Amino acid sequence: MSDTEPQHLPSFDHKSFLSTVSEQAGVYRMYDEERTIIYVGKAKNLKKRLSSYFRKDVGSNKTKALVSRIRVIDVTVTHTEGEALILENNYIKKYQPKYNILLRDDKSYPYLLITDHKHPKLGLHRGGRKVKGEYFGPYPTVGAVWESLRLMQKLFPLRQCEDSYYRARTRPCLQFQLGRCSAPCVDKISKDDYSDQVKLAKLFLRGKNSDVIKELVTKMETVSNQLEFEKAAKYRDQIATLRKVQQQQYVSGIAAELDVVGLHRIRSLACIHILFIRDQKILGSKSYFPTVPAGTDDNEIIEAFISQHYLGDDLKSARIPKEIVIPTAIESVEELKVLLSKQADNEVKISHNVRSERTQYLKLAQTNAQNALLTKNSEKESIQARFSALNEVFELTGGINRMECFDISHTMGQQTVASNVVFDQNGPLKSDYRRYNVHGITPGDDYAAMAFALNKRYTNASLDKMPDIVFIDGGKGQLAKAEDYFAELRLEKTPLLVGVAKGESRKPGLETLILAGSHQLISLPATSPALHLVQHIRDESHRFAIAGHRAKRQKVSKKSALESIEGIGAKKRQALLKYLGGMQEVLAADIKTLTKVPGISDVLAQNIYDALHDN
Repeated sequence: MSDTEPQHLPSFDHKSFLSTVSEQAGVYRMYDEERTIIYVGKAKNLKKRLSSYFRKDVGSNKTKALVSRIRVIDVTVTHTEGEALILENNYIKKYQPKYNILLRDDKSYPYLLITDHKHPKLGLHRGGRKVKGEYFGPYPTVGAVWESLRLMQKLFPLRQCEDSYYRARTRPCLQFQLGRCSAPCVDKISKDDYSDQVKLAKLFLRGKNSDVIKELVTKMETVSNQLEFEKAAKYRDQIATLRKVQQQQYVSGIAAELDVVGLHRIRSLACIHILFIRDQKILGSKSYFPTVPAGTDDNEIIEAFISQHYLGDDLKSARIPKEIVIPTAIESVEELKVLLSKQADNEVKISHNVRSERTQYLKLAQTNAQNALLTKNSEKESIQARFSALNEVFELTGGINRMECFDISHTMGQQTVASNVVFDQNGPLKSDYRRYNVHGITPGDDYAAMAFALNKRYTNASLDKMPDIVFIDGGKGQLAKAEDYFAELRLEKTPLLVGVAKGESRKPGLETLILAGSHQLISLPATSPALHLVQHIRDESHRFAIAGHRAKRQKVSKKSALESIEGIGAKKRQALLKYLGGMQEVLAADIKTLTKVPGISDVLAQNIYDALHDN
């Protein structure tokens, strides 16, 4: 590849620029006067494609608006159009240009994994495929994986515990007593029988339910003829459960490995809904709400989705199906097929003119996209109406675009956590939520905790993320502390401070708003949309603070007794637990046994024994 340097011009001279542009394939980046990338595109012929932007009739209003803002264009020449497609995708993800269709989904999908251990483990996996074993999926959510794991426990008694727990067992755990594990850790099942269960589990996860049942019937008849009636009864129960599951889950058809993409639009809002079909089963589905510039065509949205959803990330090769069904034809379909096939290491089809079963799946995906977008649009309009109602109460000149709320949570002054939640006109902005572990204050001093949180949030805060309103969950005391802090800070833009005091009975609807400065009290009707918005952000800050506090408290409660012993660091704790087989065994060990642990001296063994037995 080769790059041309950006041209620094006060106004863009397209004629001069086009005279130097190559006719090869490549990627172009358009900048505005602030040197921000506003659009990234690819082309089979760069000169021809870029020239089309500067014709007298450029077509859509979107393109006109884009061209009016161009101040600089730079290009990267590539060897092939496929190479340009990958580079375009990488640039879009990196720079998030204003006029490109943006899909924000950076999370890798979860899978079911059966490992290659002596006694394979069945469990959830997310991320790179570093663990050896067989992967099944993808699943749309972690919840869908846990649901499948619960079902698998009923059908196949495979272990799901971590290796450290498995190695330390000296007797069966509760899962064995419940019939959810065959306890291979203590040889309650032979290696051959366990391998058979693993084989059957893999067949089931591939959708071969009938094959599993046939094999179980054969095994049941064999052990029955050998008069092993207890084993025969277990196989019988497995068969009965499988038949029940088969009736509930099986989807007849020929779609073995298929993603079906549906699209629905309401003006500039769009929803893409994808159905995941594997081994004749709908594993689940997921909705995406990409950022779509005005004037964008449906085929552009679908092409951008396919590129950003599947290409460029090594982890995603695992989730590329053998066929992708889309609702409309796209321009770069052949290039995408080649790239996806190369990445998946098998042929990948992209189909849009489908029949029979695939048509039904496509209709289902389209319907789900429509329902998801209508629901989201309704929620968005409701939130915006509440913002308008709240602005009528406070009469802010520039309106309300961003609000933040703070809350404090602790237990008797311990494990104090402060929460900071953010709402914009689309509702909760969870990417900007923050929690602060409060320290260096008198335990239980909520005023000092509030000052700590405000200081963490607003010291060196950027102006573009400064809220219009800051809600303080508390009465006049908490609000006064916030007022003092902001008075000392002397920001260029000071937000409106509002205290949210609970009513006498602490029932929702009886809250009183306290304005900073005058400390004027505002009581809104219980039916007021403005009050509902305040309650929403206050409850969200409360929930977020409590969740953080509980996690911190739980972490402290689970702290190993070994951690408080002087001279015992992380490595020695690990050595003790691994060598002796767990905390119960450490507690039961005498001084002589402790000295046998690598790295534990006689003196240290005596200290450990004394500490654990309160001597």
